[in-house]
Amino acid sequence: MKKIISIICIGTSLLFLSSCDNNFLEKYPTDQISSETFWKTEADATMGLNGIYNVMTNHQTFNHGRRLWDALSEIAYCKSFPTIAAGIIEPSSGNIVYGIYADSYVGISRCNIFLDNIDKVDMPDQTKMKYKGEALFLRASFYFILTEFYGGVPLYTKPVTVDESKVAQSSKDAVITQILADLDQAISSLPDDVYTGHAVKASALALKAQVLMHNQRWAEAASAANEIISGGKFSLYSDYPGMFLKSGQNNNPEIIFSVRYLNPDASEPTTNEMNADLMGAHSHALAPTKQYIDAFECTDGLPISQSPLYDPNNEFANRDPRLKFTAINYADFVAKAAPLGETGESFETDYSCEKAVNWANAPYSWSTKSDQDYIIFRYAQVLLIYAECKNEATGPDQSVYDAVNLVRARPGVNMPPLPTGLDKVGMRNRIRHERIVELGLEGLHYWDIKRWKTAETIIPTVQDRGGLFRMFDPSKNYLFPFPLSELDRNPNLKQNPGY
Repeated sequence: MKKIISIICIGTSLLFLSSCDNNFLEKYPTDQISSETFWKTEADATMGLNGIYNVMTNHQTFNHGRRLWDALSEIAYCKSFPTIAAGIIEPSSGNIVYGIYADSYVGISRCNIFLDNIDKVDMPDQTKMKYKGEALFLRASFYFILTEFYGGVPLYTKPVTVDESKVAQSSKDAVITQILADLDQAISSLPDDVYTGHAVKASALALKAQVLMHNQRWAEAASAANEIISGGKFSLYSDYPGMFLKSGQNNNPEIIFSVRYLNPDASEPTTNEMNADLMGAHSHALAPTKQYIDAFECTDGLPISQSPLYDPNNEFANRDPRLKFTAINYADFVAKAAPLGETGESFETDYSCEKAVNWANAPYSWSTKSDQDYIIFRYAQVLLIYAECKNEATGPDQSVYDAVNLVRARPGVNMPPLPTGLDKVGMRNRIRHERIVELGLEGLHYWDIKRWKTAETIIPTVQDRGGLFRMFDPSKNYLFPFPLSELDRNPNLKQNPGY
């Protein structure tokens, strides 16, 4: 049998284990499952599907590690890839330049293996259809990440041999077409239920809305988001900070899709690139910047440059409550951490990330078992997708105001509604601001400033410690380069422009 491009391993908990092979498309474990003996029972199919989900729990590209992408923007700093954030990006850079590419294709390979074999399994048709829908949704998720970082990429929808994998990249438009086809099939196959751990119809609709928004298909994106809104199965959670802690995540009405963890046997990886507590309150790998702190309005709804409530000597006072839920300054960190025996590592900015930090786990160490789920889609995000896309398509009608104001009026946030009489540009600016303060440090802002084409003006304003300003070359930095090792492996792959 031909060797298949996949990494399928059996773990002790009947999950597929992750791989950190550098040659992720060419190496195979000795305990690879044989398709002749494996794809027989519903239990086999369940194990195969779990194997795809397990890629997300163990690979930095899909879990809390995604939050570090915001450190490529103006709102955060990451000690794990300072040169890449500064704009020094080369095909040999490694780190996330290689990791995002490799991780995504590990997930795609598992999806393709699953979809190629699921029809062999003796199981109820309804369950089989649901499983296929989940795999298609996940494959679309992996390909979407690739298009956001690399543009057009090699497109595989079936398992291929090593030789068959050596193809030129498809155009970005062709990959997006495949993503949307996968999502349409997933939407028709997945149950129209609330989210309890596996993808549901709303999960696929949310991703479809996001993909369409990123490709400026405004009316279609607004329609997909509105289908979730009008469905009435999701709502804003009343406890903003609690939504990012495990205690508030099970059966949460706001969460539409997430990467799930459970202590003690399925906890987050203990690295500062994937563990919410370590990256936030211990290593400070995700450190908010002063520019981000200053973005939050005062409680009167005015920016700090205009509000009489702003006190530069007490900058967290009288501010949008989401500020204190998301970030903490050095003095307050020490006051909070010291009684718990937590000292933390050196601060890279004057602030630490507070979002998704569980202080009950302090003092932290490299054996800390954290289990905060990483939220990929939540209802507030859908409301803001709808507002942005509806505004771009037809202007700021009442439904746009309602969507944004609902996010601002969340219990515990209670920010004033938007001013009336905004034109399309004015509403656009308000929605962009709302995305920063509502979704900041969740890994979405870097994508936002790239799709808004503001990265080239914003990123060079960031001055990191040491006095150096970051760089962003618009002729090439809107995409990552393909990793050098992948170019060596695949001679038909053409490097992205400028690298």
